[in-house]
Parts: sequence; C-alpha cells; structure tokens
Amino acid sequence: MIDRRLFSNFNWLFFLTCLSISILGVVTIYSANHGRPEAFFRDLYIKQIYWIGYGLVAMLIALAIDYRLFSRYAYLIYTLTLLALAYVLVYGVVASGSRRWVHIGSISIQVSEFARVSLIIALAKYFESGKMSNQYTLKDLIIPALITAALGGLIVVQPDLGTTMMIFFIFLVFVAAIEIKRMTLIKLFTGGLMLAPALWLFLKDYQKTRLLTLFNPEMDPLGAGYHSIQSKIAIGSGGFWGKGLLAGTQSRLNFLPEKHTDFIFSVFAEETGFFGVVVLLSLFLFVILKGLNIAFRAADRFGFFLSLGLVSSITFYVIFNVGMTIGLFPITGIPLPFLSYGGSSLITHFFAIGLLLNVEMRRSIH
Repeated sequence: MIDRRLFSNFNWLFFLTCLSISILGVVTIYSANHGRPEAFFRDLYIKQIYWIGYGLVAMLIALAIDYRLFSRYAYLIYTLTLLALAYVLVYGVVASGSRRWVHIGSISIQVSEFARVSLIIALAKYFESGKMSNQYTLKDLIIPALITAALGGLIVVQPDLGTTMMIFFIFLVFVAAIEIKRMTLIKLFTGGLMLAPALWLFLKDYQKTRLLTLFNPEMDPLGAGYHSIQSKIAIGSGGFWGKGLLAGTQSRLNFLPEKHTDFIFSVFAEETGFFGVVVLLSLFLFVILKGLNIAFRAADRFGFFLSLGLVSSITFYVIFNVGMTIGLFPITGIPLPFLSYGGSSLITHFFAIGLLLNVEMRRSIH
C-alpha cells in the first residue's frame, strides 16, 4: 500500500522536464527519418512513443517500491546482472561488431544499460554503512573496485567502450564522495596514471583509430573521421535559429550517420540552431542540478549514494554525447538521455528518474 502522503511530495516539474526532453526526442527522430524510403526508419518515432510508455511504467514501478528495499537486495540484483551479462556474451546477438543485445520475443534488450543501475545500487549498499570522514583507506576500496571491475570487464569485452568508461566514472564519483585519506587518493591517482597506457593494448583496431582521429579527423575523412566531420558540419550549419523542422540538409541527405541515436544532438542542433541547443542543455542542466539537490537532501546514506550515482550517470551521458558530436570526445556510441532512440536506454533513464523521485518523496516519510 502506497502512503498517500507521498503524492504531496511528488516533484512534477522534475518529471515534466524529463518528459519534455523525451517529446523533443520523438519530434527529432521523426524529422531525422522523414522521407526515407525504408518504412523501418520512418516508423521509429512511433516506436519511440511506445518506449516512452514503457519507460513511464518502469518509473511508476521505481516509485511504488521503497528505495530502501533495493539496499536489502542490492547484491542479489548485482549477481543476477553479472549472470545476464555473461549470458549476453554467449547467446547475445551481434550487431555492428558488438555482442550487446538479447532477443526477448520481438524486442531487443541491451543488458549493459540496466547494468549501470545495478552497479550504482551495489556500490551505494557497500558505502551505506560508512566510516567517519577521511577514514577510508586503499584497502577499504578493494571490494568496490572489484565490484566495478567485474561488471565493467563483462561489458568491455562485448565490446562496449562507452558504457565501460561510464561505469568507471561512477566508481570515481563514489570515491570522491567518501572523502578518503589524502595519501590514499594520491596512490589511486598515481596507479591510474600508470595503468592508463596499458589500456591501449586492450583496445580493438577500430577503437584505436577512433581515438587517433579524435585529434585529426581529416586523417581519414571518409572512414573513422567521417562521423565527426559530418556532425560538426551539421551543428555549425544550424546557425542561431536553425534551419527548421524537416529542413536539415545533413540529415535529410543522409550525410549524417546514426542520426536517430548517437548523433541525434547534431540533427537537433542543425534544425533548431544555437537557440534550441541552449534550451535543450538548460533542461538537462535543471535535471542534473535537481538530481544533485535530491542526493544532498536524502534522508540516509543509501539514498545519498543511490541518487549521486544515478545523476552522475546521466551527467556522463549528456557531457560525453554532446562532446562526441562536437569533436571533443571519441566516437563511442553513447546515446543522449531521453532524446536518442532506444528502448533500453529510455526505460533505464525513466527508471532512474523514478528512483530519484522516490528518494525525494520519502525524505520526510519515516
């Protein structure tokens, strides 16, 4: 039975902001694929509307369950996620060179999208008990590091470099939040610098090429650098007010690849211009700042770490996707929250919003 007092604490502005971004996504997906001969692409905006509906259901589920119950079953959820990722490696569907999806009927699910929420819950559970400020040592971080590495390892071999980077970013955010000893922080920083070059050995050839073309896309303008070049052309051609809905030349003439997923920001920027970009980023900024506000006002440590992890993942997605489209980060296939097409991403983000609202709603209910 849901306490009726919770409804009075529901943050409608926060929810409607996320929903508004999703609606902008539907419009942009429609515009990006309008006029294409393939019916599959023309109908993507309709599928996205259905995914929004499923996402709202996921949000309601996250709202209905007391978030503290996730603390009780955190490690069970994490273990099931590891098993699901292992299943993907064996029986998953290969698409675009990556084994990331599993088919359930006619629906394809990307398990790694849900894995980040599982990791956040597990790390929040570990740090829930807590220590006094500045009392964490390097030894205390071994278990959370292994929790992160085990899940990240199963994702990086798919391969999915973008999600792996996001997962380790979340771990670093948790480490920064616990106020560890200064010497421990120095050791972590030094160890990270020493291990960073070794990561190059684990990258596939196309991933290495993408990193190299980040600094000089013109070295392969028709290959690895093509995405970045066309994306920047689309964004720059939008001007201040944009070219208008259905009037983007880079997307309509198919110069822009993956325009309904990874590069949907480029389509949006070309059609709405600088003005539209400012509005969109302002909406994202509100979501991020409100998420941080929920975290710092949480009633308990688990609620704090849970909220912090969720808002950190959203922040990473926004910054990396926008940075990728303007040539600041390598092309890794990271979607833009609520805007990009994709059921797994949309459902996961709405579920995350539901958990954030859950933490805020129960702040004054004991």
